[in-house]
Amino acid sequence: MLPRIDQLIDLALEEDAPSGDLTSRAIFPPRHRSRAHIAAGQDLVVCGLDVAARVMARVDPALKVRLGAADGDRIKKDKIVMRVAGPTVSLLAAERTALNFLQRLSGIATQARSYAALAAPFGIRVADTRKTTPGWRALEKYAVRCGGCHNHRMSLSEHVLIKDNHIAAAGSITAAVQRVRAHAPHTAKVEVEAKSLAEVREAVRAGAEVVLLDNMTPAQVRSAVAVIGGAAMVEVSGGIRIDTLADYAMPGVDVISVGALTHSAPAADLSLTLLPSRPRMSE
Repeated sequence: MLPRIDQLIDLALEEDAPSGDLTSRAIFPPRHRSRAHIAAGQDLVVCGLDVAARVMARVDPALKVRLGAADGDRIKKDKIVMRVAGPTVSLLAAERTALNFLQRLSGIATQARSYAALAAPFGIRVADTRKTTPGWRALEKYAVRCGGCHNHRMSLSEHVLIKDNHIAAAGSITAAVQRVRAHAPHTAKVEVEAKSLAEVREAVRAGAEVVLLDNMTPAQVRSAVAVIGGAAMVEVSGGIRIDTLADYAMPGVDVISVGALTHSAPAADLSLTLLPSRPRMSE
């Protein structure tokens, strides 16, 4: 389980039912029990099963969960990925929160799998960005990995990336790189964002180990790759989506970073169905 997940789950449960589930408590006595399953409404890559199971446990340890798949599995429509049994009131109180986690993370993993499959023949990594839902970053980046793509830096505290605003405030790429070299750990690679061929040349001269080509056309990327000439790793970013990825998957490009992996992934179709109560044997 990833760090702080219980805290995130508790916040979500408090948001959804701050004083309990009024409707279910009015209908069902505490001893009423039910069985349910969660099934896929589409073909997808499932992710978040352990988190959804944890939601059930946080609501009521009496809810018993049995998983029918594992995170990262390709799932066909109508496949049951989880079965749950226990107190009806508790099961219904956990339903929406569990599905919210499962649908969001499976949506990211499913989309990531499409990007990874498209990039694989070119030997290029597709990476995410920091464009994540506040508080959900660890989970969303986990979902990206489950889908077969890669993580860029988790936070500003790891990996040096000199961006346009750093350059503007420092006065130049060269000045920014020099200051980083003077203060960053000696093990840190220096990545520099470049928006023009002039900036690419300056980044290479300044000794950048990675050059991020930002919002360039495929033709501009091809020219920039020629300028870099293998002197630095090449990352391409800026508005790249599934229908334009192949245009940038060219020799000399090492990584394509895609904010849409997390910020624009549609929720996957999964739903929880309560099963009919088993008739009781007459005495």
